[in-house]
Amino acid sequence: MSDSTINAPASLAAMPSKRTIDVVNAGLAKRYRAEKRFRIYGVTAIILSLCFLTLLFVDIISKGYTAFWQTKVRIDVHLDPEVLQGENLQTADYPGLVKKSIRNLFPDVQGRKDRRLLNGIVSSGAAFQIRDLVTANPDRIGSTVQLWVPADDDVDMLMKGHMPRDVPEDERRLNDKQLAWIDQLQREGRLQKTFNRILFTVGDSREPELAGIMGAVMGSVYTLLITLVLSFPIGVATAVYLEEFAPKNPWTDLVEVNINNLAAVPSIVFGLLGLAVFLNFFGLPRSAPLVGGLVLTLMTLPTIIIASRAALKAVPPSVREAALGIGASKTQMVTHHVLPLALPGMLTGTIIGMAQALGETAPLLMIGMVAFIVDIPGGFTDPSTVLPVQIYLWADSPERAFVEKTSAAIMVLLAFLMTMNALAVFLRKRFERRW
Repeated sequence: MSDSTINAPASLAAMPSKRTIDVVNAGLAKRYRAEKRFRIYGVTAIILSLCFLTLLFVDIISKGYTAFWQTKVRIDVHLDPEVLQGENLQTADYPGLVKKSIRNLFPDVQGRKDRRLLNGIVSSGAAFQIRDLVTANPDRIGSTVQLWVPADDDVDMLMKGHMPRDVPEDERRLNDKQLAWIDQLQREGRLQKTFNRILFTVGDSREPELAGIMGAVMGSVYTLLITLVLSFPIGVATAVYLEEFAPKNPWTDLVEVNINNLAAVPSIVFGLLGLAVFLNFFGLPRSAPLVGGLVLTLMTLPTIIIASRAALKAVPPSVREAALGIGASKTQMVTHHVLPLALPGMLTGTIIGMAQALGETAPLLMIGMVAFIVDIPGGFTDPSTVLPVQIYLWADSPERAFVEKTSAAIMVLLAFLMTMNALAVFLRKRFERRW
């Protein structure tokens, strides 16, 4: 055996070994750099998300804030007794009174085509406004009344700056004559922009200047009431049974798996189920909040059950053991001790589920709530639509005035959603117990 072989172990033993702290210190700077990069990535992602969200809000608000104002025209209407006396006040020639009042403002306008263009400055809703005035005050027949009536949607868009004037005549919806008439009305103080009460007091209309969201809002309210009344007690009862009373066996495991799977099912599938069961089998009325509420109940139940079970699991076992230890039955333990502590989490999950239901469109399209509904629903079985579907309908309309109405309706819907989510956060912060 050679001397080098004999001396090798001795030389290895003589070499100093690296300590663990040296190894840690050698990689510490690298790990700090990696952690710093990770934080930068996270902050960048948050900033990008906020930028995109801000861009979305700016785009919606810039297109829709003008919908909260409406251009009106002041006209002097002579309630001619020859037109109104002896006639049914509901079917009298009110459009004729409006046309006569406008022509009196421009006596020089002659020709059938020019008069038609002149009459188009005022909305067709002016006749209904005069009708309501006459039927409410028949004693004013024979007098001349001064009314502010809605302008046509093209005039409204021009006054709001959405229609350019400095383009060729064939590229805009108002010709040069109509622009001259509008300028004259403006000089005489017969044009003004006021708060758009119509947007919040009436239902849908074919005319953009007469369309409102009240019908869709009431339809959403009725639909959500049905959803809340059905989904909250059923969801909470299901969660309590599965978490506190159900035996652990393959059957309950199968139920839990199916509940989790239903939470991920596309919403349009629930619409198909509602179409097949509630409309075709049970024969319930189409396009009614009752059917919409039943469909949305099926859709929100998994969310409420999962959130309620999580709230029950968050209650410490010591609470249950203490209640049982002083002689309470299992039912008393759940109802008197566990449920009150878990209720804030359950309410939070329910509100989030309601917010999800408020923004749903696809399942309601399948049950006919996409119909054109003019009247404001007065009950759970009246034909109606909901706010997201109303937005969908207006977004498909070609008129520029419906673009701002669509954005305004989106703003109202977002306000409802943010209010509901803020309420959920408040309830969680107000009643949450830290263990």
